[in-house]
Amino acid sequence: MLTTTALSNEDRKIEEEGRTLWQDAWRRLVHNPTAVISGLFIILLIVVAIFAPFIAPYTYYDQDISHARENPNERHPLGTDELGRDILSRIIYGARISLSVATVVISIETFLGVLLGMLAGYYQGTADMIIMRLTDIMFSFPSLLLAILIMGILGSNIFNIFFALSLVGWPGMARIVRGQVLSLKGQDFVEAARATGATDLKIMVSHILPNLLSPVIVTATMHVAGIILSEATLSFLGIGVQPPFPSWGIMVNELSPLLRSYPMLPLFPGIVLALTVLAFNFLGDGLRDALDPRLKG
Repeated sequence: MLTTTALSNEDRKIEEEGRTLWQDAWRRLVHNPTAVISGLFIILLIVVAIFAPFIAPYTYYDQDISHARENPNERHPLGTDELGRDILSRIIYGARISLSVATVVISIETFLGVLLGMLAGYYQGTADMIIMRLTDIMFSFPSLLLAILIMGILGSNIFNIFFALSLVGWPGMARIVRGQVLSLKGQDFVEAARATGATDLKIMVSHILPNLLSPVIVTATMHVAGIILSEATLSFLGIGVQPPFPSWGIMVNELSPLLRSYPMLPLFPGIVLALTVLAFNFLGDGLRDALDPRLKG
């Protein structure tokens, strides 16, 4: 059995190696121009969402019928919709909707996925069988169609969006975490902790969970893009965020009838949505490359 001093030295060595690994990952990330540009775009989007009332030239519900269906001009840089509402302002406020949904949903599905994945991987047996069969059932349905079904049953409001997208999103995270836990639970540092009498909870929280951060961060970042796109799809179909709140999906739906007469107007919210999804995907790719231990040296 390891002595307390030996275990303390081992823990310090692991902590020092962990800091070195994160510093090395950071250097890899900042040398990836695509990931850096994507990260800067996401930071800009967050700032715009937070300070929307100070940045947007109008509120998202201001109507001016006398200036309805206008192409971009000095008064309205991106034009106006059928009710005379400023498209730029609605896009800016729409960032709040998309990022709020993404933040809440990814937090819930990450918590559920990590919790259930750790329980399945660490204890295996009955717990593993029950949790993995549940994930198999969830994977047997297309996630977006299942979210549409849930929204159709529960009704259209922001809280039901949180529930529906979280429910269909956690199985992927749980499977990734389970696989990582299965490979970690037999490592020497886990066996050393178990030999000193550490409880299962302490081993999972203090020794296994810190080693799950890399795959969890990468997976969560890449899942955000899917959450934003799913919310926009639900809103486009009329079962997501409801007017007058300016979800980007609602804006594309409302402006699509103007595509032939005013082809530029429907493109603006679609372009912002596409850029946001691409930014999170590229940032996730950059994080994966930076945190992948196979790329060391």
